Amino acid sequence: MNNLVLVVQIIISVLLAVVILMQSQGSGMGASFGGGGEFYRSRRGLEKLLMRLTIILAVIFLITSIANIAIN
Repeated sequence: MNNLVLVVQIIISVLLAVVILMQSQGSGMGASFGGGGEFYRSRRGLEKLLMRLTIILAVIFLITSIANIAIN
């Protein structure tokens, strides 16, 4: 059972990293430090899907982490 939880946790962590890297946060180094002059807009389409998928994968990762602690 412990090995199954570890395998699921590894798969979820890789998927979470891929989804996070797919999200775009603006362009250039100016956006990293709060600059860039972007305007507010709502998330649509793929951005919304990636945001929801990130939240779902993070919750599943948290649950598997707690399960891993409970098993040991």
